[in-house]
Amino acid sequence: MFVDERILTLFKRNAHHTLTYWSVFFSFGLCIAFLGPTICDLQSQTKSTIDQITWVFFSQQFLLLIGSSIGGIFKKTLFRALSALFVSALVISVIFAIIPLCTNVLLLAVAMAVSGLAMGIIDTIANIQLVTIYQRDSAVFLQALHFFIGFGALVSPLIADPFLSEAGCGNSTGNGSEIMHHVRLMLRHTPIPDHNITHSHSTHVGEEESSVHYAFWIMALINLPVPLAVLFLMYREQLIPFCQSATPRLLDKDELAMENQQGAEGTEVEQREHEAGGHGDIFSCCRNDNLRGLPVSFFMIHILGGMVLFMTDGIVGAYAGFVYYYGVAPPMSLHPKTAGYLASIFWAAITAGRLMSIPLSYRFQPVRLLMFNLAGAIVTVLMLLIFYTSSIFLFVGTCLCGLFLSSIFPCMLAYTEDILDYQGCATSVLVTSAGMGEMVMQVVVGSIIHTEGSYSFLLCGMIIACIGFIVFFGLMLFARMHRNYLTGTTKKSAMVEEPAPEQDGSAKTEPKESS
Repeated sequence: MFVDERILTLFKRNAHHTLTYWSVFFSFGLCIAFLGPTICDLQSQTKSTIDQITWVFFSQQFLLLIGSSIGGIFKKTLFRALSALFVSALVISVIFAIIPLCTNVLLLAVAMAVSGLAMGIIDTIANIQLVTIYQRDSAVFLQALHFFIGFGALVSPLIADPFLSEAGCGNSTGNGSEIMHHVRLMLRHTPIPDHNITHSHSTHVGEEESSVHYAFWIMALINLPVPLAVLFLMYREQLIPFCQSATPRLLDKDELAMENQQGAEGTEVEQREHEAGGHGDIFSCCRNDNLRGLPVSFFMIHILGGMVLFMTDGIVGAYAGFVYYYGVAPPMSLHPKTAGYLASIFWAAITAGRLMSIPLSYRFQPVRLLMFNLAGAIVTVLMLLIFYTSSIFLFVGTCLCGLFLSSIFPCMLAYTEDILDYQGCATSVLVTSAGMGEMVMQVVVGSIIHTEGSYSFLLCGMIIACIGFIVFFGLMLFARMHRNYLTGTTKKSAMVEEPAPEQDGSAKTEPKESS
């Protein structure tokens, strides 16, 4: 058996909470993947230029970063966390429903910004809640949580595909985001050849009536059970004032933390975590006065862990964004329809990798999985550089790259939280760093590709992966230093408390002698 009875017992006792958090990440995946296939239809719908439509993508990613940064403020109580998840999941369904009504690019950008904010809040809260519930056993459940992002990202393009316009735009197929990511900022400063994009836009706009609005409405309906599931969990937890459940409350996180830490010790740990601002939003973590007495290793673990995810999530964003462009450009020169499958294969590999990592995260420590995945990503990109003219290996390498990159985020989250004994702000810092990496690396890699050519795409990936691997070794060094610090602090505390029983014993014997 891959999972022992203790893990299964934990899951059974918290199945309702866990399944609900997994479902909201399905909403996250739906929302993050639909823009690429529908970009041409949205451009036609808003009658906008390529330069204008790029701000729609930027608005969503920027607000996603903001949402990830502030999401931790809702974790103080279960009511706040579930309320934020309910509103965020409901907002995503509403945005899906109103996107076909946005005939102006500014309205579309505002709608995408709101959806990005909701996605960022979901990203932070769901991770925090699972780490709080399962603590040292959270790695398995975090792997499953991030599997649902990939699952939602696979479902979204499949729903949109039958309703996409046949006219297309330029050379893009069903994955328009592959071009859009790298021209997001670049197009604002670079003239666009008329025969490549502008002419194509003017040719196809208005040639046929798009029916993509049906896809958005279907996705809105598919996502609607998610906020209802969160609302039902609130009902079971008796958190809805005007609607109390007749059944007993589910085991909440405070009671579970008490059991995991064996009674009162768990309450003290949680109290210390609360006072230290653990798992809070990133701004409250920086303001906390209790951080003054902590060692340098505590801060370096946060910084280096965030840097690793900055690099690896940056590779995920850049690869998903530019692999289509790399495929159609020389020396590959693939047919656009063939190259369009590359991004789909990449997301499918990420989904499969996260599913495979669920049993692996139970059998192996997160640090070993991280080392294996980082090394595998470097070797894969190196092989892609060596066989840069092989279209077959491009598909194979894309699949392997997705597999190796798939579980780095949940493994890093479990690893850093375990080092810090669930007392730090690792979740908020890591989620924010990953979002920044995905946004920044797309711009940096896109600019380099534009100036140096398509071959620099893989070279950039190789350099970023090597930097991430080196930073990871620094993280392991500071992790050992922090464990030594915690061990020394424990020994000092034990030495200070050791004379206490003797004093108590002498105090107790004195009354006996006097009597």
